[in-house]
Parts: sequence; structure tokens; C-alpha cells
Amino acid sequence: MSLRVAVQMDPLEGIGIAGDSTFALMLKAQERGHQLFHYLADALTYEQGRLFAGARPVTVQPVAGNHFALGDFTILDLGRDVDVVLMRQDPPFDLGYITATHLLERIRDETLVVNDPAAVRNAPEKVWVLDFARFMPPTMVTRSLGAARKFLAEHGDIVLKPLHGFAGGSVFRITRDGANLSALMELFNATYREPHVLQTFLPEVAEGDKRIVLVDGEVAGAINRRPGAGEFRSNLAVGGTAEAAELSPTEREICEALGPELKRRGLLFVGIDVIGGKWLTEINVTSPTGIVAIDRFNGTDTAGLIWDAIERKAGN
Repeated sequence: MSLRVAVQMDPLEGIGIAGDSTFALMLKAQERGHQLFHYLADALTYEQGRLFAGARPVTVQPVAGNHFALGDFTILDLGRDVDVVLMRQDPPFDLGYITATHLLERIRDETLVVNDPAAVRNAPEKVWVLDFARFMPPTMVTRSLGAARKFLAEHGDIVLKPLHGFAGGSVFRITRDGANLSALMELFNATYREPHVLQTFLPEVAEGDKRIVLVDGEVAGAINRRPGAGEFRSNLAVGGTAEAAELSPTEREICEALGPELKRRGLLFVGIDVIGGKWLTEINVTSPTGIVAIDRFNGTDTAGLIWDAIERKAGN
């Protein structure tokens, strides 16, 4: 079954093809005979009950610097002209991102959108995870300096991060003396309108932060991401390194708890982050990454698993 697939993502010129999950999905789709179109989220237009996107047909190849070729510009009716929309633009999870989910939600009865746009909107990565607080380290969400001081006094060594941050950006460690807490809370309150996340610092992060990918609610694979020299953040985007990983019993328990809810919500491609084999910190649903590294270490085909699931759902 050949599908027409529109990929809503960032400009193709700027992606790093060696590790980019969206590019891996596009390569796999093309290998399976699916036709690809590329468009940016700001190319969406709603009119008279229809949702359109200014797009271009695209072909891809794993050749750095010559990894894509675009065809002639066309206007797609995303409800009638394509079978699948992959919503894969990177965060920030801002009003532009949220608006795109509202628009794509209007075609759900006609076209399969991956991940489901309403579910993405209603599951921000550091908020929805609170539904699974039993697996989380001690966590506070607040703008209050007084509350933050209380949390630090109780836990002694904490991290502060933006509620809608991504890729390890603006994550700070604050030790017991709290020397920078007031200044950082002041900076965060001036920069962000929403509250911020405080969590107990987990020393186990020195041994890595595990990214586990679930496809349609089932575990597809995992990698462990170790912090680089002089860092406590393990995100690959800030210099972390990847290594092969197996799941601990508690990690399997976490995945078993999450799986049915992911499936119910239409969150087909999800990446969760677990520290120390037991502490769930994030559920990534907007534009999860990690499948290239997982497949490199494990000899698996996660992109193929994702397309298996998409093809099943698109064929229903």
C-alpha cells in the first residue's frame, strides 16, 4: 500500500542527517514506496472548512550536503490529498506549535496525523508526566521563590528547568547553599510566563539518562546517554554520548503503565527519559528523537516499526 505522506517539519537544509529521527523516517517511507511532501508549520491555511498546506514533493538520500531534492510547489488539501501527516517540527512548544495542533485536529477524521495533534497538545512533556508521579523524583512546578527555597531546603541538591524547555537547554543545578536560586528564579520569571520545574538532583545521572522509545505503546528499544566532560546534562544535543542499554525491571514497569494510555491517545511515537533505572523525568511526544542511535547499537529497525504501525492505522 503506497501512501501519500506530508511531513510538517523544520527546513531540511538545517538537519543533521546522521542522527535525525525525522530524516530516518523519511528514508524508510521512501524505501517502502510512499510519496513524500515537505512543508513548514507556518504554511498551514484554513479556509471554508478545509485545511491546506503549501508544500513541495521531496526525495531524500543519505548523502550529507546533498540529502534532499524538492519538486514544484503545490497546495495540498491535507484532508483529501494525503493519507498521513507526520507532525515533526521541533519545539519550542509555544503558541505557534499549539495553533498547528488545533488546525491539524480538524482533519483527524480524514487523514492520520502522527502523533495525534490533540493528544500532543494535551500532553506537554513536563506536565503530563505528573500523571505518573509515582515513578518520578520529588518534583515541584512553581514561579514562587519562597516555594523554591522550601523545596531546596527539603532536598538539598536540585535542578531548575523551563517547563517547556527541550534538548537540555537552560537546565541548572542548584546545590544546598542556594547561592544562585534567587537570581535564577528571577531570570526564569522574567523570561517565561509559565511556572518552572524543580526536581531533586539525581546523582545517578552521572551513569546516564536512558531514552526509551515506544511505538504504539510497545517498547521498541533504548539507549543510555552519558553526560559529557564537565556536564550533568546527558542530552545528545549538549554533548552527551550514547551507548547500548537494556531495560531494568522498574523501567519495564513504567513502560507497561504508560503503554495502554499512549495507545489510547494516539501517541504512536514516544520517547521517555529515565534516570537511575527507576526515575521517570519526561514523556516526549512532540518530536521524539533517538531512533537512529537505538538502531545503530541494537541492530533494530525502529523506523520500520513506526511505519508498520502507521500503515496499519492508515489502512483501517
